[in-house]
Amino acid sequence: MTRRLDATLYLVTDTLLCAPRSVPAVVAAAVAGGVTAVQVRDKTASRRDLLALTRAVQAVLAPTPHVPLFVNDAVDVALVAGADGVHVGQDDLPAEEVRALLGPDALVGVSTGSDAELDAVLALPGGTVDLVGIGPVWSTPTKPDAGESLEPAGVRALAARARAAGLVAVAIGGIHSSNASLVTGVDGICVVSDVCAAADPAEAARLLREEMGR
Repeated sequence: MTRRLDATLYLVTDTLLCAPRSVPAVVAAAVAGGVTAVQVRDKTASRRDLLALTRAVQAVLAPTPHVPLFVNDAVDVALVAGADGVHVGQDDLPAEEVRALLGPDALVGVSTGSDAELDAVLALPGGTVDLVGIGPVWSTPTKPDAGESLEPAGVRALAARARAAGLVAVAIGGIHSSNASLVTGVDGICVVSDVCAAADPAEAARLLREEMGR
């Protein structure tokens, strides 16, 4: 990783939840409110549409180059767009293959939800993975196929192991402003609906940052 990754408030986009606003408009507001990293995710979009969406989000992030842009799963789209990195799940391309495709300077994130999954990440050569998403903390309708809820204590335990190995650890799954302060021991939290579906994404991001600091 060529630069420090600030994952304090990591936004994963959801096109349907952002509607009728555009994803880039929501991202721009959210970054103004305190989002520090963005992942473009749209499982229903074609590769062509996902590329267009990624480039549109890149355009609104241009004034804030310190905010990295990840693409969910689609390594080809990330390469064509020149995104900062890719995040993959347990059923996506293996992290070591993603790293080989992206090169040493890109950011690679991996979803983990158990000791065994984290063991597999930690067994990879150093520099393969930069970030682990740990969850779900609680069950969430935005990802119904996620594994069993870890609860804050389970997340803390996995995050401690990941951080000890030099990885950035973010918690994801069911996190809202009402419970964000319960999620501790991580480098940041990852949210979807609490920002994408908010009437005021900037204010939603500000509130999450405030609650995280409690």
